Amino acid sequence: MPNSATTLMAIPGHIDPVPVPRAFVPRSDGRIDLLGLSKADLRLALETSQLDPKQAKLRAKQLWHWIYNRGVRDFALMTDIAKTMQPWLEQRFVISRPQVVEAQVSNDGTRKWLLRSDDGNDYEMVFIPDADRGTLCVSSQVGCTLNCRFCHTGTMRLVRNLTAGEIVGQVMLARDALGEWPSQPEGRMLTNIVMMGMGEPLYNFDNVRDGLKIVMDGDGLGLSRRRITLSTSGVVPLMARAGEEISVNLAISLHAVTKEVRDELVPINKKYGIEELLQACADYPGTNNARRITFEYVMLKDKNDSDADARELVRLLKHYDLPAKVNLIPFNPWPGAPYECSTPERIKSFSNIVFDAGISAPVRTPRGRDIDAACGQLKTASEKLSRAELDRQAEAKMAALG
Repeated sequence: MPNSATTLMAIPGHIDPVPVPRAFVPRSDGRIDLLGLSKADLRLALETSQLDPKQAKLRAKQLWHWIYNRGVRDFALMTDIAKTMQPWLEQRFVISRPQVVEAQVSNDGTRKWLLRSDDGNDYEMVFIPDADRGTLCVSSQVGCTLNCRFCHTGTMRLVRNLTAGEIVGQVMLARDALGEWPSQPEGRMLTNIVMMGMGEPLYNFDNVRDGLKIVMDGDGLGLSRRRITLSTSGVVPLMARAGEEISVNLAISLHAVTKEVRDELVPINKKYGIEELLQACADYPGTNNARRITFEYVMLKDKNDSDADARELVRLLKHYDLPAKVNLIPFNPWPGAPYECSTPERIKSFSNIVFDAGISAPVRTPRGRDIDAACGQLKTASEKLSRAELDRQAEAKMAALG
């Protein structure tokens, strides 16, 4: 908190909440980044820069519209803000975008961006176009907290959480690249968002929540919560909170149906087991047959792909009475990966067993493999570590998880 902050005495009765000055972290150039601030914090940032509260309220509303509805970054282009005010804003504030280090386009139209933050950290995002939708895969961390053995991203060390602004910034950058300003509900190429990029979103809960609230705000980006999916490897204590405070669709990185195999593939299972995870799914607010939970299941040869595994998956989903869809994901190889992809015949047999039980089990078509943009492949090119170092980091991550 700034030194000027004072403790206000509580006043009885129905009153408007009094904004409390907060410490806004300046960038390396000394300016405050407005991207990712809530409406209240945007107004507060103006007030703490000595703008009159009444003026700050008006300007915050105008800035919100220009930033999120029209995608404008230059204060001089904000035509309803006085010309004398524009330089004042320019001196104190910035509306950022992530720096693009590299942009790649796959043979199938998938796009991948390697992005760099103001403090020099790299992370990635992917846009996957389809005939009826366009999905942006958004990262939540630089690196990853977890160490899922089949996932290339999981071999990276965790550097830090992404801020709400860096999470929103990925969406803004994609909209820039697709030419989708001003915001409009119809005719968008970017229709869906999945929190399935680098990192475990629930280990960066506050920033993911705050970023997604901006994405869903009807006055700006206006993306429906039903078009946003948050994927977790199973951080059970935060799942109910995610349902209550974010209320987007839920996806679970399941990948195995026995303790032994899931402990190996998704080590967080040693902390929160399958039964505990599935009970949290059953308790997730708002799930029904029209809003099913997606279970992601990577197909690994001779590891988790038997008919017995498929039947156990069906048993578990029915036991917990879960409205579910199972996404079967052919394993996407990466250098040094310890697994192979299941054969097409084995994947088909697995899918048929689940489908015959009345549970949707489509096989996901791999996208962006040629640019390492497919599921489980995201990993910045600058990260090149030895197997011994990867194993050491895996042990350190598990120790940190308790």
